[in-house]
Amino acid sequence: MTVLLLLLFLLLLVGASASGLTADTRDSADWKPTEDGRRWRSRTC
Repeated sequence: MTVLLLLLFLLLLVGASASGLTADTRDSADWKPTEDGRRWRSRTC
């Protein structure tokens, strides 16, 4: 029964994501900028 509830919950999340009801709340404050997919390193000197 527990496995079925977990599966139902995951299916609900997948359905909500596919229909656009979810949002990315990360503000990327801890992400470093990238340049063509490569991490940009700031120089302190």
